[in-house]
Amino acid sequence: MPVTIAEIAVERTAPATIDRRPRITHVSLRASLFQSLMMAWRGLLTFRHSPQLLYDALLLPIVGPLLFGSIFGTAIAGSMQAYLPILIPGVLVQIVLTSSVATGVQLSEDIRSGVFDRFVAMPIARSAPVAGALLAGATRYVIAATTVVIVGCAMGYRPDHPVGFIAGAVLVVLATTAISWLFAFIGVTVSRPAAVQGMSMLVLTFLSFASNALVPESAMPTWLRYVSDCNPVSYLVSAVRRLAEDGVVGADALWSVVASLVIAAVFAPLTIRTLRAR
Repeated sequence: MPVTIAEIAVERTAPATIDRRPRITHVSLRASLFQSLMMAWRGLLTFRHSPQLLYDALLLPIVGPLLFGSIFGTAIAGSMQAYLPILIPGVLVQIVLTSSVATGVQLSEDIRSGVFDRFVAMPIARSAPVAGALLAGATRYVIAATTVVIVGCAMGYRPDHPVGFIAGAVLVVLATTAISWLFAFIGVTVSRPAAVQGMSMLVLTFLSFASNALVPESAMPTWLRYVSDCNPVSYLVSAVRRLAEDGVVGADALWSVVASLVIAAVFAPLTIRTLRAR
């Protein structure tokens, strides 16, 4: 049949169909690891150009042990020197965990500034920007842990097994790197960096003070003692104390590793899925 002029006009004015399905880029495990390392190098360059981002990882490990030792030392153990075996392992865990909050805040700032939009447009693994930020954040944990160890020795803390104490510090850094996925999830969920910091500090305050980091569990109320028994931070603190005193990897170290891996296994996929949705 002959085509009329009206039909030709309708075909010309009809909108073209646009495929709006998201482009899926399949990245191998090796390439994903390399891209995560490149993103970690980007984070390290950020610390180089803005060294003030590391000030809290340097100053808080100095102020924390001195402040807590002066406040709780006499009240709990009778003197600061007697309190140091309780204080230094607990403050080590507490301060390194505090340093991990900055990871979520930095992720929120990258999303708000549009940097992550550029990453999404690139043919890279979706987990690479977040994993790179967490690996770069491990630098903060190493600095904070090293500073706590130096300050503790300057205050007079002498662990029975120095090598075990150093191994405990390494365990804290590795466990914190896994736990930081929790704060990364908060960072990609909450839109404003100030709100991310507030929510992360709320979670961190509960994890830190509802544990045996600063006071023995025998001095806690009954209900708080049950909370401390279920707190992964308590297992991590007990593991560091056991390593510093006996140099033995006990059940607390194993439970802290298991708890850290569970947190990473739960919040890592949630973080990547939330980023993909945004």
